[in-house]
Amino acid sequence: IGMVHQHFMLIPKFTVYENIILGEEFRKNGFVLDRKRAIEEVKRISEMYGLKVDPEEKVENLPVGIQQRVEILKVLFRGAEILILDEPTAVLTPQETEELFETIRTLKKKGKTVIFISHKLKEVLSIADRIAVLKNGRVMGIKDASETDERELARLMVGRDVVLEVPKKEKEPGEVILEVKDLVVMSDKGIPAIKGISFKLRRSEILGIAGVEGNGQKELVEALTGLRPIKSGRIIIRGKEVKEFDPWFFRREGIAHIPEDRRKRGLILPFTVSYNLFLGRQRESYFSRGSFLNKKNINEYGKAKVLEYDIRPHNPNLKVDALSGGNQQKVVVAREISYDPDILVASQPTRGLDVGATEFVHKKLVEQRDSGKAVLLISLELDEIMMLSDRIAVLFNGEIVGELPADKATEEELGLLMLGLKRYDRKEVEA
Repeated sequence: IGMVHQHFMLIPKFTVYENIILGEEFRKNGFVLDRKRAIEEVKRISEMYGLKVDPEEKVENLPVGIQQRVEILKVLFRGAEILILDEPTAVLTPQETEELFETIRTLKKKGKTVIFISHKLKEVLSIADRIAVLKNGRVMGIKDASETDERELARLMVGRDVVLEVPKKEKEPGEVILEVKDLVVMSDKGIPAIKGISFKLRRSEILGIAGVEGNGQKELVEALTGLRPIKSGRIIIRGKEVKEFDPWFFRREGIAHIPEDRRKRGLILPFTVSYNLFLGRQRESYFSRGSFLNKKNINEYGKAKVLEYDIRPHNPNLKVDALSGGNQQKVVVAREISYDPDILVASQPTRGLDVGATEFVHKKLVEQRDSGKAVLLISLELDEIMMLSDRIAVLFNGEIVGELPADKATEEELGLLMLGLKRYDRKEVEA
């Protein structure tokens, strides 16, 4: 049995062949690494399964799709007959996903068994022969892929009918509320992660930011929410240039933030649901007087929001750590939307959620847009970006390489932009 983890278990500084043979090295005289034999064996296996790689290239120089091939070759090198792929398309472009599916079909023809773990129903239906639905550690049903559909699978996952595509009203975008000009933001390593990008966000629209993970999304979100200083460029909110770069200033300016990691950045896990719901409003007179919190009002507010957003169980005094992932995300969404922001920055808002919780988040984002708010949606889920967005901008290597209306976008076009194989010049983007 071989496992290909969602987050790759590779050593970036090692070459492809060094990663593949690690722990199973060929030795001369029981001591010296037999490099020639190792490279030949890697080439043999890669040709056998159609997984083309350069054995002598360093892993850190490879695109994500090729790194995944290295992970698959690692388990094949060790003689695995059963391969477990955990969320294997999470960081792939549409083109890379199709290449992976070709690999899976080849493995199947060679007699291998593949367990494909995913929350993407469309992909599961396109690649699997049989589908098992898990909920709370139990098998809710096993279906032949040819005899089921997305709706039935979603129903098994959450126990009710689910709206897979949230309806959106036709809406004319309003005034520009957020403008970014020539923005440069540094990474934790001190190198530019965002390289001079510019864009505008209008009221009554959702602007989707697409891209493979690690192309500057994290740094962009942190710059727009006051969590990271900018190197140069301008951020303009309602025509006024931002001069202060701290989260409290951005919150006062009407920017709310759904962070990509709810447990690290969105919640204080030992606090109750009520206390997590009022965070950021502790200076308001309803919740405090001087240095003293009004616990009664905090709890009343918590009760109201728990019912309004159907946060389960309906107990605002529970520690938020005791809630499921979907209900934890509801707490974050409820808090940020209840703040009544003009701009909602939603970063990976459905990461790790089941289809029921995903439906809830999608509806809330569209409601914000329909009520005249502006939404900046950053997501690795291309289906999510295409379904919810009015416009889509693609980030590659810290630059916006393309921007287009969502109704004109195709998976193929976006995939090429995400891979850096195509780009619009600046005039095309601005047009």
